Amino acid sequence: VQLQASGGGSVLTGGSLRLSCAASGPIYSYYIMTWFRQTPGKEREFVAAIRWSGGTTSYADSVKGRFTISKDSNKITVYLQMISLKPEDTADYYCAVGRPISTMMRMPSAYPFWGQGTQVTVSS
Repeated sequence: VQLQASGGGSVLTGGSLRLSCAASGPIYSYYIMTWFRQTPGKEREFVAAIRWSGGTTSYADSVKGRFTISKDSNKITVYLQMISLKPEDTADYYCAVGRPISTMMRMPSAYPFWGQGTQVTVSS
């Protein structure tokens, strides 16, 4: 599976961005597609996940109510709509796909396939 992330950019506090992650290759119904983010010197952090079959979603507490993960099965693309952005949301955002067990869903090590990062900068 190959993943292509896009949509990053620079916005002011309170602004919005929509990230996209387009997949090529087989995406099986049992896959989970996830967004992580990382800032220099810190570990990669879970942001949001969506089950390919059924569309069940999960969010980090820090983004609940502001970020929405969704998918387009026809385009094999996952989106991350981000609103009310804060400076602390500044990071490189990565999409990943895999089949983690539920207790590992928020762990980067559980995902074998990754897209390149797309940078999000939120300034005050």
